[in-house]
Amino acid sequence: MVKIGNIELPEFPLLLAPMEDVSDPPFRKLCKEQGADVVYTEFVSSEGLIRNAAKSVIKLDIYEKERPVGIQIFGANMDSMLQTIDIVSESKPDIIDINFGCPVKKVVSKGAGAGILKDICLMEQLTAEMVKRTNIPITVKTRLGWDHDSIRIVEVAERLQDVGCKAIAIHGRTRAQMYKGNADWKPIAEVKNNPRMHIPVFGNGDVNTPERAMEMRDQYGLDGCMIGRATIGNPWFFKQVKHFFETGEHYRPITMQERVDAARRHLQMAIDWKGETLGVLETRRHYTNYFKGIPHFKEYRTKMVTSDHSVDVFAAFDEVEEQFSDYVFTE
Repeated sequence: MVKIGNIELPEFPLLLAPMEDVSDPPFRKLCKEQGADVVYTEFVSSEGLIRNAAKSVIKLDIYEKERPVGIQIFGANMDSMLQTIDIVSESKPDIIDINFGCPVKKVVSKGAGAGILKDICLMEQLTAEMVKRTNIPITVKTRLGWDHDSIRIVEVAERLQDVGCKAIAIHGRTRAQMYKGNADWKPIAEVKNNPRMHIPVFGNGDVNTPERAMEMRDQYGLDGCMIGRATIGNPWFFKQVKHFFETGEHYRPITMQERVDAARRHLQMAIDWKGETLGVLETRRHYTNYFKGIPHFKEYRTKMVTSDHSVDVFAAFDEVEEQFSDYVFTE
């Protein structure tokens, strides 16, 4: 069993990573149904939240069926982050996660996300004060370091633990790498193997097959894995990993009917949550992966990702269901 504070999770839990414009309530619901043990919101700007910016406030929407669910926040100003803790606490998440790892320039330029990796003392101080501010478990998601020459993740993780952080998820790249090259899990294993560490250490980065998840568990000895990009358009990834763990065999290919049904539900839930315009717009990124590998699919994909009205997208799903009903996916 793995515990984040008093939250009990199964052995080697699978966590849905917080992803901007991806891990919203409709997608989190689909992933939860397919075996995600913990789900996280898109990251929420502390500055946006205290200004009551609509885009930030709506990200606090969480639902009972998602639990345990974490709300992830980012920022670098102490007062703003503490005010954010107060606001976020009202939504009653199970976990509040601090983003100390986002590599995007507009976040980093403000000293937030991975930008704070240049100031480990501030990183520690922010975590300590946020822990004091709430009884909700505070966790951290971060990277190995700012660049290859400044990797101090073993020390950083220990310092965060010592001020009350209840779990840490580490992406196996530096900020300088962005998403290029391969994730290096060895430094994450060094954090886990530090005899002073007693909080869960989760790995993140390049977990894109069940075999890779098993490698993270068995070879690197981590407590669980946080999965991001591999789940986009493929909420079944969690089920696939768990099936592989249990049987040593790959889960059967997801059928065309299952894919069409999931795409329909995803779009409808998005519309119910955000309205027609945003619901249609913000589910587009998933369709390519829902129907990845189908030959001669460009015409249908174009309809899905360019139509501004849900009736047209649903009609495209109907066409796909009819035209490709006999198509068999191989993986």
